[in-house]
Amino acid sequence: MGEKDAQTGRASSGEERLTEDLLERLLEASSPEAYLDAEGIEGNREFVDYLFERLGERGGKRAAVVRESGLNPTVVYDIFQGKSRPGRDHAIMLAFGLHCDLRQTQRLLRLAGVSELWCKQRRDAILIWCIDHGCTREQADDELFCLGEKTLLDTGCLR
Repeated sequence: MGEKDAQTGRASSGEERLTEDLLERLLEASSPEAYLDAEGIEGNREFVDYLFERLGERGGKRAAVVRESGLNPTVVYDIFQGKSRPGRDHAIMLAFGLHCDLRQTQRLLRLAGVSELWCKQRRDAILIWCIDHGCTREQADDELFCLGEKTLLDTGCLR
């Protein structure tokens, strides 16, 4: 049960059983509120709040996020002000700029309203590996490019 999946770094079969157990508890609960209270499940956090939380935890400034994400400063400032929501690649780039680990990146993607990284997709698997290994956005783009995948900055691929 202590084994980890090589692609995601998550607990292998134990995590699935836990999700199934929670689903069973939800379906057996007398009300959604009873389940949420019993399991201590918090409400959805706003995307912008999560960005500021991540920024605060690393003691950074938005200018550093701009520099390390590779995004246009106006795009980053508009996202932090709640004026716009990022697309999937921009959200991934923000995660790199905020030095998110894999779990934080997946949460950021969910809150942004885009699909999470999925280890069965070639490009996503490369990004998961890069995030798990602490790569920068530039290093992730290099890996994507070398393996013939579209880079985050959309500089193309080798195929």
